[in-house]
Amino acid sequence: MTERGNVYLQKSTKDKIEKFNKMRGKAVKSEEFWDLVVITAMDEDQRSAYEIQITDKLERKELPLGINYHVFADPPGCKIGNGGSTLHSLQCLHDKYGKSLSGFKVILIHAGGFSQRLPNASALGKIFTAFPLGNPLYQMLELKLAMYVDFPSHMKPGMLVTCSDDIELYSIPDQEFVVFDKPGFTALAHPSSLSIGTTHGVFVLEPAEVPTISDMQYRTCSQFLHKPTIERMRKSNAICKRKEEEFVYTDSTYYIDHSTAMTLLHIFSEISPLTCEVDAYGDFLQALGRRASVDYTENTANVTKKEKGLVEIRRKIFHRLKGTALNVILLNNSKFYHVGTTEEYLFHLTADPCLRAELGLMASAFSSFILEKTRVCVMHSILHPSVSVSEGSVVEYCRLDANVYVGSRSIISGSWIGTDLKVPSDTFMHSLSVNLDGSTGFVTVAFGVLDDLKKNVPRPADMKALSLFKRSLEDCVGLWGLCLEKVRFSGDASVCSLWNACIFPVCSDLKDSFQMSLKMVKALDGGNTFTLPKNTKLTSLQETLQSKNLEEMLKYRKGLYEDILRVNLSNSL
Repeated sequence: MTERGNVYLQKSTKDKIEKFNKMRGKAVKSEEFWDLVVITAMDEDQRSAYEIQITDKLERKELPLGINYHVFADPPGCKIGNGGSTLHSLQCLHDKYGKSLSGFKVILIHAGGFSQRLPNASALGKIFTAFPLGNPLYQMLELKLAMYVDFPSHMKPGMLVTCSDDIELYSIPDQEFVVFDKPGFTALAHPSSLSIGTTHGVFVLEPAEVPTISDMQYRTCSQFLHKPTIERMRKSNAICKRKEEEFVYTDSTYYIDHSTAMTLLHIFSEISPLTCEVDAYGDFLQALGRRASVDYTENTANVTKKEKGLVEIRRKIFHRLKGTALNVILLNNSKFYHVGTTEEYLFHLTADPCLRAELGLMASAFSSFILEKTRVCVMHSILHPSVSVSEGSVVEYCRLDANVYVGSRSIISGSWIGTDLKVPSDTFMHSLSVNLDGSTGFVTVAFGVLDDLKKNVPRPADMKALSLFKRSLEDCVGLWGLCLEKVRFSGDASVCSLWNACIFPVCSDLKDSFQMSLKMVKALDGGNTFTLPKNTKLTSLQETLQSKNLEEMLKYRKGLYEDILRVNLSNSL
């Protein structure tokens, strides 16, 4: 992107944020904002957690008022994927609003899932991930609504479908708008490298009647390729060129008009109850366009779990949607950011100068501490003036007492760190509250920031195959004085992972919880044995989430909120 393009992108993003800020805490008119904001959740427990947080946001006037916010949980049973969640949400909306839905503009944000690759979002949800901007502090929900703030007033009734762990920034010419008014699907398309195209959806465009180059173009798509190889991109004529540089147009967010939404609802009535995962991109968009072929229904290479019935369901979707238009809006001056892993999270919030400039991200946001360093991120936290946070680290929803030191490239979330404690570099530590045996407890989980929590090994566990802080889990267990044979794994009886390894102590105090887990981390760092107190109850992150005390965690954040306001007020006098 040119320097001129970056300037326009920054200005456009700033304008959107300012427009949304004026709506926060105010009653908005239906013609200038969404009629319905819908968020999906993976189960009833997550739905309840989301609804509580949305209610709190509305009370604190962090969101526009006067519209309906809904959270729909996936039905119990097997995973249905974001495509299944889209269909289920449409059914819930139709049941609730009936024919009135035909006049509504809806944004649907997919926010279900465990967030295993960004575990500090696991308890309260990816859609409530904090960002260091705004007053009150933005979370991903506000950021999503801000980036799409111009859409509703230039959109016919229908639904905009998006995900909760990505950010799309774009600029378009003055006096022009992104308009969603065509039947069928209309997708936003972003210029991307060929390598990025292999991990996203890629649009194959119909030839333009009059070739033009501008920041925004309306085109028709002949075919949608889902995570294609570079060879397939070439064979399908998906690759474009500008100044001899090759690129492809990749997917992000898309719109469906009301009539097409009703077609999806008819499909759902034919294939429900779902017994497999349906993808809102691969399974819907591959059925669209003049060159769409039923062949993709047999390709399960990108499917995480090959369930019975998937091919048959894909075929039904294909035949129902075949002939439906796939329109694309080429946003040639745009950027797509994914913030779904610890590595991406750290990079974008501390090291990436582009996103920091484009969004106006701060080193310290809604906190009691002014940082001189720029490559750090502190949010919604109270830090003693003697605290040192190294570059590349994120601290959120925390209290840090005197002389605390946080190493580089670390994530500390929801914790209370006592005096004189030092957190090593490349460390992830997240404190949670739990309800166990009728009483409140606290668990601080600790991992290396690049540890793979999703890696599974079959039972009985080969703990040498699981790596924690660059050591085998078998070595870690030995350094903590635990009996290897007695280490428990929660949940699924067939697999073991860092996600379900019961290795984290349950404590009665938040500060003690962090300190004990930190001692375990330091035992690995220095190779010295640390023996856990006798009869310490151990739990996994998976088990902790199943017994999380949501009220206690939100109460802790509220206490921080009030204390930060009080400290900042006294500092300003």
